[in-house]
Amino acid sequence: MNDPTEQLARFLTRAEMLLERIEPLLPPASPAPDWNSAVAFRWRKRGKAGFLQAINRPSTIRLEDLHDIDEQKTRIDINTRQFICAQPANNVLLTGTRGSGKSSLIKALLNEYAPKGLRVIEVEKGELIDLPDIVELVEGRPERFIIFCDDLSFDAGDATFKALKVVLDGSMSSAPDNVLIYATSNRRHLMPEYFEENLESKRVGDEIHPGEAVEEKISLSERFGLWLSFYPFDQEAYLNIVAHWLKSFGCSAREIAGAERDALNWALLRGSRSGRVAWQFAKDWAGTHAPARVKRGI
Repeated sequence: MNDPTEQLARFLTRAEMLLERIEPLLPPASPAPDWNSAVAFRWRKRGKAGFLQAINRPSTIRLEDLHDIDEQKTRIDINTRQFICAQPANNVLLTGTRGSGKSSLIKALLNEYAPKGLRVIEVEKGELIDLPDIVELVEGRPERFIIFCDDLSFDAGDATFKALKVVLDGSMSSAPDNVLIYATSNRRHLMPEYFEENLESKRVGDEIHPGEAVEEKISLSERFGLWLSFYPFDQEAYLNIVAHWLKSFGCSAREIAGAERDALNWALLRGSRSGRVAWQFAKDWAGTHAPARVKRGI
């Protein structure tokens, strides 16, 4: 009978040879994030492994660029300052009309507080299943991290729905103090709502109790401590935003006043008076009229 020590040695030799053959087929190790290279990062996947990719050219929008959402801006700014100062702060859900400044507000907060240690990690909805890995990666670091989920919505049975619930407030272990989640959505409860679900509601005494399907949908949005709602802009607010952006492009007060009719027609064609539409019009109008301004020496 062979010596057990000799058998073990042969086994280890064969295992080492096998590993040498397999190693070239394995995906490369995920690069460690360079925390000093950027203030914003994006979660990426390489095969099944995820890693943080630095965003080298983040948006330059500032808080003062965002007009006619003063209440929402004040409330999220206070919450973010509490977070930066290591004080209690809430996860935030921003919901409402498209193009109203939800995403821009989070980008502006990064520009405001990056010098004080704020960092943003952008995570696409399909990658939310990796949230526990992301949280583990940043836990214990001195920076304060906002995990940013843009345009968030879920379908029934979506696995990422449960992953987000766990990170927000559904696990035995609490989220680290240096992590918050800021999410934007066009849906208040993040999932589609159907008429037949309302039929599940029951009357108990003078109270109405929603059915299980509705309760499940509400359970996620309720895990966000701060809700901010955004609404369509009226004509005056829309023109104020147009004027701000035209001024930033170097347009004179006379030009801005003369562009109002074009701005309203632009919004009419787009079917929306949103901040995004105002920004798009201002870029188009300022670019189209730039040669004339240069020719007149303006």
